[in-house]
Amino acid sequence: MVGFDAYMERLLKDWNAPGIGVGIVVGDKLVFAKGYGYRDYEKKLPFTPETLFQIASNTKLFTAVAAGMLVDEGKLTWDKPVHDSVPTIRFYNDDLTDHVTLHDMLSHRTGITRHDLIWYKSDFDQAELFSRLQYLEPQEPLRQTFIYNNLMFSAAGYMIQLQSGKTWQDFVRERILTPLGMNATVFSVADMVRNPDHGVPFQEKPDSFELYRAPFYEDTAGVAPAGGIISNIDDLSHWLIALMNAGKYNGNQVLPADVLTATIQPSIPLPNSSGAALGYWELLDANYGMGRFTASYRGKLLTYHGGDLRGFHSQVSFLPNDGIGVIVAVIGDQAAATPDIVSYNVYERLLGMSQTPWSQRLLERRLANKKADTQTRSKYGVDRVPNTVASHPLTAYTGEFTNPAFGSVTIDLKGNQLQFNFHHFHFPLERYHYDRFDTFYDAEDDLKFSLNFRTNSEGDIDSFVNDSWSTESVFTRKPETLDPKMLAQLAGVYIEPDKVRLQVVYEPASGLSLVYPPGAPPRPLTPVKGLQFTTPTSHAVVFEFVMMNGRVTALKIRNAYGEQVDPRE
Repeated sequence: MVGFDAYMERLLKDWNAPGIGVGIVVGDKLVFAKGYGYRDYEKKLPFTPETLFQIASNTKLFTAVAAGMLVDEGKLTWDKPVHDSVPTIRFYNDDLTDHVTLHDMLSHRTGITRHDLIWYKSDFDQAELFSRLQYLEPQEPLRQTFIYNNLMFSAAGYMIQLQSGKTWQDFVRERILTPLGMNATVFSVADMVRNPDHGVPFQEKPDSFELYRAPFYEDTAGVAPAGGIISNIDDLSHWLIALMNAGKYNGNQVLPADVLTATIQPSIPLPNSSGAALGYWELLDANYGMGRFTASYRGKLLTYHGGDLRGFHSQVSFLPNDGIGVIVAVIGDQAAATPDIVSYNVYERLLGMSQTPWSQRLLERRLANKKADTQTRSKYGVDRVPNTVASHPLTAYTGEFTNPAFGSVTIDLKGNQLQFNFHHFHFPLERYHYDRFDTFYDAEDDLKFSLNFRTNSEGDIDSFVNDSWSTESVFTRKPETLDPKMLAQLAGVYIEPDKVRLQVVYEPASGLSLVYPPGAPPRPLTPVKGLQFTTPTSHAVVFEFVMMNGRVTALKIRNAYGEQVDPRE
């Protein structure tokens, strides 16, 4: 391709990209494979076709194909409720549990938003993430809206384990990677760095163009089926050849042709947002299948998927009717848009089309957004209310707070500053105003946390709301753990003023519960502080047991009207 090397060198400079790898497949052959720039910017080590990099969400099609193999074996189905095949799966409500299919999960049409901070920098494995699906409230009706969700692919990977008896990693290695001769491909950064030819992430500082070495993102085990594969241009060319040739590689049928057909079929449409908003009409009428997109690119059918994980970005695509495929790998978040730019440019060159000025278009947007982000951060605090005080001493904000989907946040105190600990995030907290505390901006992951603490009816700090993520999330103080012997002492009958008996029952497996009026279903009692409890249906009513001389003598019941004391029978 005349002029392509010069084009790539210019692209590296314009986008401040440390290194880019490019592979081109025509028919069933890798006809071009070359690295530009450096796989290790600091050591000036060249990017090569053998350089390993995290392919991130380009893993998703591997998972969809692996699941399709089990569909062919009758162990899963595409379009029947997935609960029929995997009875242990649970979604937010019975309607979702009874209707969500594997097809829905793999095409991002469950209506559930992505909630990436459940898995990001966490130690949750695939089984743990699978169990948390039941706490994710949908934002849209089923099958109506495309909402990207990594957790659904993690769950699909765990279902592959449940139905095959092999971990997702072992299944993919045995059924896909090994038959395709993808011998350099691995699943962990630890294995990646054992190979001397691996990429090293270098990032651009938020408020300048200086590059710095960033740490690898390593916490991928739980979400591996959505983004855990690490490969190189050479190995990925084997995968791309099989995709382009109905599953055949080196004359062998490695991938089932019917599964590839199923994954490429449009499942849910996407809006033409770039055209409507920016006037870019080259890419039209995109749809998502299962693990990949399809669209029209300047009149040519294109199937593609990107991959983005801190420090590494990739694109695997091909034109089904023209027999041309492209693999692009890029180091550096500042150059995240370049896999699209390179892919489109290669297609236009090989098809004799005029070259669309993608780099110029997207570079202008990148630089404008970088400037705007810097200006936005400089205005942090403009709405801070001056001269406010916290409602409690700092020690009252400490403790463990939990959310059934996200897990636990621990707030502790070091000196005179609260510390925020969540997954592998550990940040100091600064009081913003009133009972709002913020972490500092984390440039490495481009995020921050904002916690608004709340009190219960007794005036104690019992929860906080974090509204700095994709959806508002409530974390509730973890209940105190009481000695089972003490709980057993609290069980008994307490007499209401009208002589009606209020019964407190203790079961070792479930704890205390309240039966009132007599014969009503028991309501769990949740510990709050000391011998104070509430019920799930009414946190404003507090039940406090009274101890005198080591004996339980009464039950105090407090609400907005006041307090009554029920003596023990």
